[in-house]
Amino acid sequence: FLQISNAMPNTITEKLIGSAEKYRKPLLQLPAIGVTEALVHMTGRPGVIHKETTSWMTGDFELRPYNGEKNAGKNIGLNARTLETFLGSCVEEFDPNILRSTIYGQLYAKGGKIEDEQINKGILMKIMKTLMKKLNNSLFTAVRNENGTKTSELFNGFDTITQKEITDGNISTAKGNYIEIEEITSQNAVDILKSVYRAASDELKNEETKLFIPRVVYDAYCDDYQLTVGAAPYNKAFDKTFIEGSQNMCELVPLVSKKGSKFFQLTTKSNMLYGYGNGVEKETIRVRECDNPFLLQFVAALFFGVDYEYIGEERLLIAEQKAPLGE
Repeated sequence: FLQISNAMPNTITEKLIGSAEKYRKPLLQLPAIGVTEALVHMTGRPGVIHKETTSWMTGDFELRPYNGEKNAGKNIGLNARTLETFLGSCVEEFDPNILRSTIYGQLYAKGGKIEDEQINKGILMKIMKTLMKKLNNSLFTAVRNENGTKTSELFNGFDTITQKEITDGNISTAKGNYIEIEEITSQNAVDILKSVYRAASDELKNEETKLFIPRVVYDAYCDDYQLTVGAAPYNKAFDKTFIEGSQNMCELVPLVSKKGSKFFQLTTKSNMLYGYGNGVEKETIRVRECDNPFLLQFVAALFFGVDYEYIGEERLLIAEQKAPLGE
């Protein structure tokens, strides 16, 4: 078995530092390959540094009986939004011997020959996945604070953006992209979530959509569905993937990052944007020596941010629960 010494051999340091440089690009691309549970339900925009304008065309282009004249004015325009990313940094010291023994143990359990390169890559991946987990947990609730010290203060999450748009009057009942719903329980979840889907515009229901909800709401839906439907022939599994009555067009997406949220987003995958640097010049992944001879320093800097592409009723419906379901 692997022997861990009290001192850190230079070879371990050199190889780990070299591995950080070798795998820098793949590590910075982690958001693109869906490391977190939520990002697979969203659309990535690589190479976004600070701000990128996204546009949604409004108005109509249509064919009419030919008469050689131009179409009447339809007020064709662009509805622009700005996807903003922020540069975050991480400088943390770690004990490579402890991580090395952990990764070795995991690889040893799988059998086969274990190379140093596998261990060093495993150490870096473990650290980066911890970073990605913090991003995952903050996707909806993060509130930007330039003087903050946590991932939850790096950018504005989807719920934070939603609240601002409601306050500004851009998401409202009058605009067709907002409804209020009562508190969800295991006795009413099916009816309420079905009502959310039915409140969406015909254009939105014509698309494959996702309903982002807290996991406790999903559990309530599954429980209520069993009580409501019972042993019906088409009820073949306890876990439910799609909203009843949506013809499998609306996928239920329960997320840990929605815990305690009062907002449910009914929208398309393409409308939920996350921006990341994808290895642009200001981004970095490094491992370096520090003052403590037993430790190494992990240094990372990367861009990240989220936003909707378009908030009109054709692409988004926000359902606000009057009283959030229990934690």
